[in-house]
Amino acid sequence: MDDFFATPDSDKAAAPPAVDVDLHGDTRRTMPLAARMRPRTLDEYVGQEHILAEGKLLRRAIDADRFSSFIFYGPPGVGKTSLAEIISKHTASRFINLSGVESNVADIRREVEAAASMLRLRSLTTTLFVDEIHRFNKSQQDVLLPHIERGTVRFIGATTHNPFFYVNSPLVSRSQVFQLEELSEAAVRTLISNTLKDAERGLGHMKIQMTEEAAAHLARLCDGDARKCLVALELAASTTPPDDSGIIHIDVDVAAESIQRKTVVYDGDGDAHYDTISAFIKSIRGSDPDAAIYWLAKMLYAGEDFRFIARRIVIAASEDVGLADSNALRVALAAQQAAEFVGMPEARIPLAHATVYLATAPKSNSAYAALNAATSDIAAGRTLAVPKHLRDGHNRSSEQFGNGKGYLYAHDYDDNYVPQAYLPEGRTYYTPTDNGQEKRIRERLEYLRAKFEAARKS
Repeated sequence: MDDFFATPDSDKAAAPPAVDVDLHGDTRRTMPLAARMRPRTLDEYVGQEHILAEGKLLRRAIDADRFSSFIFYGPPGVGKTSLAEIISKHTASRFINLSGVESNVADIRREVEAAASMLRLRSLTTTLFVDEIHRFNKSQQDVLLPHIERGTVRFIGATTHNPFFYVNSPLVSRSQVFQLEELSEAAVRTLISNTLKDAERGLGHMKIQMTEEAAAHLARLCDGDARKCLVALELAASTTPPDDSGIIHIDVDVAAESIQRKTVVYDGDGDAHYDTISAFIKSIRGSDPDAAIYWLAKMLYAGEDFRFIARRIVIAASEDVGLADSNALRVALAAQQAAEFVGMPEARIPLAHATVYLATAPKSNSAYAALNAATSDIAAGRTLAVPKHLRDGHNRSSEQFGNGKGYLYAHDYDDNYVPQAYLPEGRTYYTPTDNGQEKRIRERLEYLRAKFEAARKS
């Protein structure tokens, strides 16, 4: 396979090392490649076309220099901080960077006071960027509100957690929320290309030949995280000895060794957690065992609590398979008990067993739908009283009030059935399907309902 990149000729190779470059007014000899390659302009920025392409809302707001508060929400390594810095430069404002982990109310007030002075004395706006804004407590977040409303600062917050759950509502309501996505493999490939060609900040001062397969491997296994990709690329370039011609060859084996075990983007209590279990359940519901097994494997690989997965499987057995195959609930419960009994790593085996069984079983949510319909009637209307003939007839007041009088005991009749009203008014909630075992239920229920209707009319 042809080399993906061959950097470069001897003239470029003689360029001064990237670590000696003056970045942001500071010579940082040990600055990591990921930090050196932060984009400086929108043209250098890779990915997020859904919000930054020409004509998109965020791009229009930046170009018009008309915004007061943004919140950038997305996984690590997709460019939230870089985008905030670019906006600050593009709009010619001071850029102040605070951390939700390290900063406190005093830091916020100090920067806000400085911003007010700069605005008053020099008509210079300040962009206040707070990384990991979800780490600020309520009082810290509330401190920002009046200053945002007065225009003392332009606020940009970044978070890996859904801001509608982890950021105070007043702050979210005053902000335009933009969701940044994981970088596509194509975007990461572009980033790799730019890095290998950039002699000033990247690795262009080195003689590197990287194969297509190696670049594709890094792009695929970094999970859309630019930082993770560049860390692996820097490790590969700095630890691979050159050949006799001084060329560093990065093939797929070197790339695989540099990125090591794939780190799945997964947070135990955030969006990745809920999104992945949602995909797992929907794959079972959609009868796709391959997808269901993949999402199960991802959760287990990332360290998800197997008990949580087992509980969701038990729920799916009744909610989605239901009466079409009542054995699914028994399989799910057996898998839950077996997983608890053997523990990890073997617990994954019965979980896989139950997952495939549920995914390939016939589906019916008729019982669940019937319960929801009845619950809606109870919530929206008058609660029905228990008919007298169905009330308990064994207490001392039963004879006085006529409770239980007129009740017909079903086992005293042929087919263990006798037409009798069990609701004070006719209502139908359960509608069986033709799927799996439920077809037999539907046939019997139609027979019994026909007998009831005939008796009612006679």
